[in-house]
Amino acid sequence: MTYSYVPGTCNLGKAEIRRRQIVALVGALLTLTSFAGLLAADTANSARWSLFAPLMVFSVGFIQSRKKFCLAYGLMGTFNLGKLGDITRVQSAEDRKADRKTALTIFAQSALLALALTLLFVLLPF
Repeated sequence: MTYSYVPGTCNLGKAEIRRRQIVALVGALLTLTSFAGLLAADTANSARWSLFAPLMVFSVGFIQSRKKFCLAYGLMGTFNLGKLGDITRVQSAEDRKADRKTALTIFAQSALLALALTLLFVLLPF
């Protein structure tokens, strides 16, 4: 499948999407190992709020890979549809504005997902 740049919709190619999937996986692994560590140390449930950071890593990677849109590229006014590191500048001010709006939306969605998942871990009965 070939991807093309669409302002506010798609600014990542296949290699970059794969990279975001790996970030999501790393965030999930960090979350699970951190949670296991908190359980093993018999910490208070309030210590589970610290899972927000790795869950944010997971959420950002997950949402970016699903939307095929990088929030950092969107904020910088760039995109990458080719090989890793092959970044192109967005020329149109209108397109950059659409990209920034999508990037901020992805950040908000990621924060909400991370918060919801953190709350789930805090409320788990063990």
